[in-house]
Amino acid sequence: MIKRWTLITVVFATILYFTSGFNTFIPTRTYSNSELIKSQSTYLFPSLNPHAYQILSTPYTAKFFIGFKEALAFKESQGKYLKINSLGYLGKYQFGPETLREIGVYNHQYFLQNANLQEQAFLVLLAKNKWDLQDEIDTFSGKTISGVCVTESGILAAAHLGGVRSVKRFLYSQGKRKCRDQYGSSVRSYMRDFGGFETACIVAKNNPKVK
Repeated sequence: MIKRWTLITVVFATILYFTSGFNTFIPTRTYSNSELIKSQSTYLFPSLNPHAYQILSTPYTAKFFIGFKEALAFKESQGKYLKINSLGYLGKYQFGPETLREIGVYNHQYFLQNANLQEQAFLVLLAKNKWDLQDEIDTFSGKTISGVCVTESGILAAAHLGGVRSVKRFLYSQGKRKCRDQYGSSVRSYMRDFGGFETACIVAKNNPKVK
């Protein structure tokens, strides 16, 4: 009789153990978009060694701001801070010398070696372009031009590629003016590929400079 009850007890305990695994409740916190945007928008780069970015094989594709800047950087240079292309564009985000002067950067070698400076320069240029294109952002966001749904992030990415004037020509011509760089990348393709990202954290500024 004792053996029988022992067997029943063991079987019952075994069943209880396995079934309890399917009923375990783990509480999770739900984050609001504003919390996520705030945390992501202040994030610059995770590694203390900037050269770690040279081994990236795929861009970060989340729709928060960190996703926007890392995807754009991958497109420009595969995320390499020391990258110089055949036309003399510099760094992770491929800045031209004229653009660097506009935002207050004059020492190109120092700029190339300084990852923090490159990240700051990118944010400053976004703020400048957002100021220069704020009317176009308000007018064209949500509209479809040349098969592309226009968004703020798409406009800012296109301006990074071709400049403010190229973006305005594309938008006001309803996509008829196909603006491209020397490698064949177009304002339209950047506006399409980088559309829909969260860039509300970027505050438009008139003629900002890198500190």
